[in-house]
Amino acid sequence: MKIGFIQFAPILGDVQATIRKIDGLIDQSKITDILVLPELCNSGYNFNSFEEAWETSEEIENSIFINYLKSKCKQLNLYIVSGFNERDNKALYNSAILIGPKGYIGKYRKLHLFMNEKDYFKPGNIGLPVFDIGLCKIGMLVCFDWIFPEVWRILALKGAEIICHPSNLILPGLAQKAVPIHALINRVYIVTANRIGSEGDLSFTGLSTIATPMGNILFQASQIKEETVIKDIDITMARDKIITKRNDLFSDRRPEEYLLLIEKDVKG
Repeated sequence: MKIGFIQFAPILGDVQATIRKIDGLIDQSKITDILVLPELCNSGYNFNSFEEAWETSEEIENSIFINYLKSKCKQLNLYIVSGFNERDNKALYNSAILIGPKGYIGKYRKLHLFMNEKDYFKPGNIGLPVFDIGLCKIGMLVCFDWIFPEVWRILALKGAEIICHPSNLILPGLAQKAVPIHALINRVYIVTANRIGSEGDLSFTGLSTIATPMGNILFQASQIKEETVIKDIDITMARDKIITKRNDLFSDRRPEEYLLLIEKDVKG
């Protein structure tokens, strides 16, 4: 199967301009099965106030952005994962949404909020879902989730074979180093779709990455260019958790020794 990403700069507060950019970049791409877009793709990222974050958000059921993605997925017979500024009643969530040829499938809400995101968004409250699309099983994380190894492992334990990771990374090169390691230690494919450009005082680092279950970088984008990248993968690699003839990634686990992971306040 084929997976890929679009690396570009969404337009802060202008969903129609962002849609026009995505449309041109999708139309430049080869045929693919799964395409990943950056974090908060419908709104932009660096808000000046809660009011600006609210005005640029959308409800899933009434979203111009999601309706556009639905039409592209149906037209091109593909699945898209995108970051999404989600409005739900009076709350905002930094979400990732999964859409396929038959429409909206599901969402993930970012668990670990970064810096000023805490001023605008509620922490995720729907756990770590995994979606079986027939071709494979997909999990989703968003940006700063990258630094927490627990969430990658939980998605792998729940059967995720590809983890899609919409991002707006600003810490130079750190996540891009970690993503191949998460792919290796969980034997999954990871697609990190980062953005480029700047908003206000923030500059985004590009280097969108596709990593294999062996920890190899299948492709890494530039730091500054818009890019649409599609790569062939062998999904069976993500289903093989055998490390040696006597070691299995999951059955060798010792969860009874990991109880510290569920403690909120840990003292060294």
